[in-house]
Amino acid sequence: MGLGACLLGLLALILSGKCSYSPEPDQRRTLPPGWVSLGRADPEEELSLTFALKQQNLERLLELVQAVSDPSSPRYGKYLTLEDVAELVRPSPLTLHTVQKWLLAAGAWNCHSVTTQDFLTCWLSVRQAELLLSGAEFHHYVGGAAETHVVRSPRPYQLPQALAPHVDFVGGLHRFPPTSSLRQRPEPQVAGTIGLHLGVTPSVIRERYNLTAQDVGSGTSNNSQACAQFLEQYFHSSDLAEFMRLFGGKFVHQASVARVVGQQGRGRAGIEASLDVQYLMSAGANISTWVYSNPGRHEGQEPFLQWLLLLSNESALPHVHTVSYGDDEDSLSRAYLQRVNTEFMKAAARGLTLLFASGDSGAGCRSVSGRHQFRPSFPASSPYVTTVGGTSFQNPFLITNEIVDYISGGGFSNVFPRPSYQEEAVAQFLSSSPHLPPSSYFNASGRAYPDVAALSDGYWVVSNSVPIPWVSGTSASTPVFGGLLSLINEHRILSGRPPLGFLNPRLYQQRGAGLFDVTHGCHESCLNEEVEGQGFCSGAGWDPVTGWGTPNFPALLKTLLNP
Repeated sequence: MGLGACLLGLLALILSGKCSYSPEPDQRRTLPPGWVSLGRADPEEELSLTFALKQQNLERLLELVQAVSDPSSPRYGKYLTLEDVAELVRPSPLTLHTVQKWLLAAGAWNCHSVTTQDFLTCWLSVRQAELLLSGAEFHHYVGGAAETHVVRSPRPYQLPQALAPHVDFVGGLHRFPPTSSLRQRPEPQVAGTIGLHLGVTPSVIRERYNLTAQDVGSGTSNNSQACAQFLEQYFHSSDLAEFMRLFGGKFVHQASVARVVGQQGRGRAGIEASLDVQYLMSAGANISTWVYSNPGRHEGQEPFLQWLLLLSNESALPHVHTVSYGDDEDSLSRAYLQRVNTEFMKAAARGLTLLFASGDSGAGCRSVSGRHQFRPSFPASSPYVTTVGGTSFQNPFLITNEIVDYISGGGFSNVFPRPSYQEEAVAQFLSSSPHLPPSSYFNASGRAYPDVAALSDGYWVVSNSVPIPWVSGTSASTPVFGGLLSLINEHRILSGRPPLGFLNPRLYQQRGAGLFDVTHGCHESCLNEEVEGQGFCSGAGWDPVTGWGTPNFPALLKTLLNP
């Protein structure tokens, strides 16, 4: 059969809807709280959609990730370049040819790929997209704190069966931008203030985690760090300057963000964006900092997916990335989860450290067929990121030992099996914890998280020129831990060693060395008679509430400096 006949066959499949398959039958399509439909999109309106193409050699990619991340491996620290990764995972010529011809036959235009060639973003009219993606029906929606506008389909889409070996999923149809779970808690009441602190600031963090004034970046090495924002939120440079004026006087720091990738809007500053930038730049002080700000803000695009595309299209990236994005694992399709997990493997192979907030709902809760279960979060549950939980001071006004912050996300994935690097630690927890919830509430064989933790309660943030107290969430602990890892990378780079890369295999081999073990407290979960709002509890060693614990910087530097 000639090429023309093949294309006609494909086009016939598009138009007839027969011999088709659904790449994401399990993707949740219910409208998230706070979003409303504005009605059907105009047929001539233009859409940008992202096609995730099937990759090659994923077993080899896994082997390489394990080799470059395991200190006992001779390949430890010998990371791949973006070009190496592209050579490995690039879709087959048949996949590239088939998908491109299919899209061109449907009238798609202005198609852009990435260096790894495994994503293709194209423009189509709504009419063309609905013909191409059988069953889809595009509507306008508005929602979220920033009144964000998006175009999505409330109905599932199907692809021609001939594309099953070539396409993982299509982005821009179902997933809505996330909302922030950051919260401002009421100020604790206390009599007298002598010798007490009145909330978490950079000086409180530096004292608790044993940083000295000398624990800052040199300003000379090829070292950088980044945070990523997917909410319709922005930081203001003037807020960063005021924050450093108020709280940064005792350590050398950089006065501004080195690079903004994406759209920095001119709207009001968001507390989450302000928090990320201010604490990444004060914990990882005097280190060049990038901000990924709402990359790909067309209404049809998914901001998190656009960030992954940027990682696959930039050969020189910051070594540490901290991300406060999370979604319920069960709200996302298996195809999407597995593909995003592969994107994290690509980053790990390149020696990038990806830190994700563990979430702010404790163990979470959902009802399945009338029975309650805990609800894991993603990307926190991915085996190829380092997940950061949250703690509070035992006494909220004293720099004391830390206990569990009851909101700290943690638990066990229902999708990803337990990785080998954490086998021993998780088995030890499951066999020794005196407060395990009923086994029907969680998947004991799944990837367990978080891996580490830091303070997540009672932060001061400057937003829209106003100092705001008692801001809480793992969105705070994540940039703090990331900043400290950037300081350790600084020492490694200056001594001729590679950056830390994917941290988990080393972290679990060293069994929490360099971290303060958090042994008191439990996080929240289902409010029912069976568990009475209690999820997992912390204990000696690793636990699914605070991981291995919080950083003791000099000890952590010592344990992570060599080899």
